[in-house]
Amino acid sequence: MSDAQPRGRKPRKILGLTGSIGMGKSATAALFAKRGVPVHDSDAAVHRLYEPGGGAAEAIGAAFPGTLEPNGGVDRSALREAVLGNPEALQRLEALVHPLVGAESRAFLERHANAPLVVLDIPLLFETGAETRCDAVVVVSAPAEVQRARVLARPGMTEAAFAGILAKQMPDAEKRRRADVVIDTSHGFERAEAEVTALIARLTDSR
Repeated sequence: MSDAQPRGRKPRKILGLTGSIGMGKSATAALFAKRGVPVHDSDAAVHRLYEPGGGAAEAIGAAFPGTLEPNGGVDRSALREAVLGNPEALQRLEALVHPLVGAESRAFLERHANAPLVVLDIPLLFETGAETRCDAVVVVSAPAEVQRARVLARPGMTEAAFAGILAKQMPDAEKRRRADVVIDTSHGFERAEAEVTALIARLTDSR
């Protein structure tokens, strides 16, 4: 485990949850939460940091002029334009945001030090090396045609935007190869829920 784990009593199991866009990761995370498993949502943490007064908003505005809204929050569309196709700009952004998200994650683990199981929901888990913080990794997946249909059905999503997102993410096949557990949501979320329930029981020894 890395230095991201709590210094006090450690959770019995830290489960990493990841999956590419459109695979059903957020819905799967909700299934863990439904069963009382604490879940830290890295995307939600980023949203909080971008809000007015959030821990990253002022620094982002300074690093990327023109990306703040009048209320002091980050204009996500403007920020996306500022880093799109610019690896150096994206690296600067990640250097600002990732340490803050990491700090939130460590605080989450501290708060739930006595939980038998916790979940770290991290979209770019393998891409950022965050799997080293986990005892096991669940990859949420679905066939490419299902993924594509789900994503392009989202309001405002375009083929170009979808391609850009995929370019930043590790291929699904590689994620599946690295996973300890794969949950295929194309079979329906009733089946996914049964798989989550069985996994929780297995990881906690039903205690």
